Amino acid sequence: MRRLPTGGVLFVVCAAPLAWLAWGVIANSLGPDPVQVVMQGTGAWALRFLLLTLCITPLRRWSGRPAIIRHRRQLGLWMFSYATLHLALFAQAYVGWSAPLLWEELAERPYITVGFVAWALLLSLALTSSRGAQRKLRRRWLQLHRFIYPALVFACLHLWWQVRSDAGEALFYSAVALLLLGLRLYWRINERKRGRAA
Repeated sequence: MRRLPTGGVLFVVCAAPLAWLAWGVIANSLGPDPVQVVMQGTGAWALRFLLLTLCITPLRRWSGRPAIIRHRRQLGLWMFSYATLHLALFAQAYVGWSAPLLWEELAERPYITVGFVAWALLLSLALTSSRGAQRKLRRRWLQLHRFIYPALVFACLHLWWQVRSDAGEALFYSAVALLLLGLRLYWRINERKRGRAA
């Protein structure tokens, strides 16, 4: 029996939360407001996949397995897919795809504003995620894909603005985000020190 390739396993794992939510809708097991449950679920999984995408570089450095980097694109595209579904459900359920209502919500509700900004930044990454875009943009590709860092900050702010009573989940995700951003800052400072010493 042939083993499923690693990329295939990752695909199945990433699709599983969406399949579970879809089954909950079909089985009518998500409570009285399934749209709200699915919207919150897709938003939460978008943030989780965003954090997992940013974990790839530390894992590559610490494990000594550079091949792990090839899974980053798939994780990033799944992250964007969950974020887009999250936004689409909001547009359907709360503004009925009305552009004037959407702009009104963006202007009046800061948590929607920062969430939309995070999605817009991720859109630019998804559109340029291919190898062809990487070859064409060259050095600018790296600069563009650093947008993932402010996108993470805006995503965490989007979550914090919606916390009502239990802030444990938001605190956990924010702590992981700070750790991942702190690691990158630490590496960059060390690289600059080594560059000056050379």
